[in-house]
Amino acid sequence: MNLPNNIPVFPLSNFIIFPKTSVPLNIFEPRYVDMINDSMKSNKLIGMVQPKNTYNDEKDIELHKIGCLGKIVGFKETTDSRFLIELRGIIRFEIIDEIFSEKKYREFRISFDKYMEDLNEKKEDLKFSDLELIFKNLRTLFEKRGFIVNWKELEKQSLDETINALAMASPFTLEEKQVLLETKNLSARKAKISEILTTYVFDQYNNTTLQ
Repeated sequence: MNLPNNIPVFPLSNFIIFPKTSVPLNIFEPRYVDMINDSMKSNKLIGMVQPKNTYNDEKDIELHKIGCLGKIVGFKETTDSRFLIELRGIIRFEIIDEIFSEKKYREFRISFDKYMEDLNEKKEDLKFSDLELIFKNLRTLFEKRGFIVNWKELEKQSLDETINALAMASPFTLEEKQVLLETKNLSARKAKISEILTTYVFDQYNNTTLQ
């Protein structure tokens, strides 16, 4: 696909998207309705980036430098002028600088150079039994926090889809998810998930593992 040099960015708090994952979004703020309208008329691509701070004015938001480009693969307009979209993560990007214009939403010049591997469609050869073993602690944490994971459904996906979906849906903090998003590749993301999990599955106060 042709990757753009400039993209509109949606700085949505408490939300993160990974390559090869799909998420629904409810768009209702006028500036972002404009953004989706413009995107639908062009390449259907928008960038999702985590804000670093809370804000009063959207223009004052400080953003993380790494985000994920998403393509609108589902679109529906409601009777009250909202947009219900499905966004598919494509490839991560690094923000270079901001493009100032008269538009209500923000646009940035970005680079994909560090993350071209995200576009690799090669399926990794790993038995799902191995994947279950790797994520044994994650599965325990999901269940402990009341998260229900359909492991049989995950088995139908590729390894990168599975790992990215679990990283996105995990009950980690947004800061931890940002760290996972910024890891160079899938192998590093697996290692980082395991590292983060050690702080969750071991109860420092009772000195026992969570059951």
